[in-house]
Amino acid sequence: MNPDLLRGNLDLILLTLLEQQPLYGFAIIQAARDRTGGYFDFKEGSLYPALHRLEAEGLLAAQHGETGRNGKPRKYYALTDRGRDTLNAKRQEFAAFTGAVQSLGGTGT
Repeated sequence: MNPDLLRGNLDLILLTLLEQQPLYGFAIIQAARDRTGGYFDFKEGSLYPALHRLEAEGLLAAQHGETGRNGKPRKYYALTDRGRDTLNAKRQEFAAFTGAVQSLGGTGT
């Protein structure tokens, strides 16, 4: 996968993963991998800065939850109302973009 594609759509991907329920970091990595057949395989070094940025922007809220194997409480990330609004806007933007690319034509092979 082209890393530029991931960078340009990371917010959309993360917000979508958190749409149904709050998740902690490793669970986000697993969900992304499982739901895409391994296409998205986030590394902690790129995931956590993005989560912290989205939290700072008010799109995610974090709460400490159950304790992990290391004895530390896990930090669960959930969408805020602003995050849901942003997710909807990003979905519309992405749909318009992919629609425009498809309208360019080509064989698709």
